Amino acid sequence: MMEALLTLDGNILLFIQEAIRSPVLDPVMKVITSLGNAGILWILLTVLLLIPKQTRRVGMISALALLASLLVSNILIKNLVARTRPYNVIAALIPIVPKPSEFSFPSGHTASSFASATVFYRKLPKKYGILAMTMAVLIALSRLYVGVHYPTDVLAGIISGIGCSYLGEWWFTLIEDKINARRNNG
Repeated sequence: MMEALLTLDGNILLFIQEAIRSPVLDPVMKVITSLGNAGILWILLTVLLLIPKQTRRVGMISALALLASLLVSNILIKNLVARTRPYNVIAALIPIVPKPSEFSFPSGHTASSFASATVFYRKLPKKYGILAMTMAVLIALSRLYVGVHYPTDVLAGIISGIGCSYLGEWWFTLIEDKINARRNNG
């Protein structure tokens, strides 16, 4: 069963490389994937949400979700699983972006994207939430397109990111409750 999944993972990447990559899409997907580098797009959006008082709560939850994603996906799971990048395993796979040096599973770009986008989807007006989720999906798909993640890495990143969005909200609620308790007792 596991061998079949690994074979399917690799075959999907080779299909993308051979049947979908094109000179028109390559630069677009490189830009989209770069928006997820170090979570930069999501960090910038989070900082922007922290400025106005009416969106500060969403910004705080997103910041905590991004922190959770960093801890859970990039520090904990990546190092526990230690999955080799697909281009190091599949000889015919040629990545079209610089090769990341850290482990492959789960996709950190995808996890951080879904951590923030899920918060935005749940807490902001739907038009902004849908836009954020669309960008998260594009970043996730771009990781496959550029050849640096297996499909299961991306799927795990989606699941992890969504979970971290709820973890960020839970942390925020704990902090908010402690602050309110101190105000009421102080």
